[in-house]
Amino acid sequence: MYNHEPDGYDCPFCRLAAGLGDALTTQHDIVLRGEHALAFVASRWWPNNPGHVLVVPTAHHENLYDLPPTSGHAVHDLVREVAIAIRSTYNCAGTSTRQHNEPAGHQDAWHYHVHVFPRYPNDNLYTTRHLPNPATPAQREPYINRLTNYFDNT
Repeated sequence: MYNHEPDGYDCPFCRLAAGLGDALTTQHDIVLRGEHALAFVASRWWPNNPGHVLVVPTAHHENLYDLPPTSGHAVHDLVREVAIAIRSTYNCAGTSTRQHNEPAGHQDAWHYHVHVFPRYPNDNLYTTRHLPNPATPAQREPYINRLTNYFDNT
């Protein structure tokens, strides 16, 4: 139903769930993992919202239409936990979540995922585009540390 994943798609989120990684994301970026979902600090950042997190099911489901209830509940339980952790550790004023389906909905990775953004006054999240270059491991590290410390101590 309504799938756009190309033949032979090498899913970066499935690689991550399988214990692997790629040039942009490694196992070290994972801040929380459950049986059916995991959360990691994303390498794609928006100008005023560094350290945003992606939450994905550990099984491959392209979009919301394909997502079974077990995976959906697991993802959204982690979204809530990550949003609380971001709010508690980033000195932000709030959080936003965002999820896309199909090309017209601006989906560009063919594995269901939810963005969890730290929000700040006048951050212009919805009027800016992501930065052209990915965040480096060194740039992601402080956010990984904040979140893993939070989860280790709650």
